[in-house]
Amino acid sequence: MDSTDNKTALAKAIRERRSVKKGYNDKPVTEEVILDLLEDAVWAPTHGMRQPWRFIFVGPEKLGSFAKKVASTYPEERQQNREDYLNEPNAILVVVMDEPEIPKQWEENYGAVASMIQNFWLLAWEKQLGAVWKTNPHIYDPKVKEILNVAEEEKIVGFLHLGYFDEQPAEKERMPVAYKFSRFEG
Repeated sequence: MDSTDNKTALAKAIRERRSVKKGYNDKPVTEEVILDLLEDAVWAPTHGMRQPWRFIFVGPEKLGSFAKKVASTYPEERQQNREDYLNEPNAILVVVMDEPEIPKQWEENYGAVASMIQNFWLLAWEKQLGAVWKTNPHIYDPKVKEILNVAEEEKIVGFLHLGYFDEQPAEKERMPVAYKFSRFEG
């Protein structure tokens, strides 16, 4: 593993950021904090300045009813499991993307939204706000789109599960870049 001793603060933040999937404490995640993080996160690269994202915040006071509604889209035998799962974080940020018909623009939009999510994740990590980007089957369900008032020409890119944490998740090794790197020899 590479030493982080001589890395910049940004390089350290990139390497130290973790997905926080569980173990959230009781500190509430407020709309104000999320809006503040998003004000910086949206400075991600975006082709043609399309800024193809929008956000739906599910705060602690609405999480229970939200979890119940989304879980109701699953078969009855899975509903309680999905409801419990969606109630684990302290808040959820649903990230929605404009879905153009032109494939090139679709890919550019998805890249911009993914970049913005990474910005958000790093900014949240800096404030000890844990996050994980979830792409469970419900994000593809038309009934969930309807629950969230997501238009036909929009895509739910993911649910960001959010919560403050006391214990940092363990580091997972990355494959050395040399294994994934080559040169064009023409």
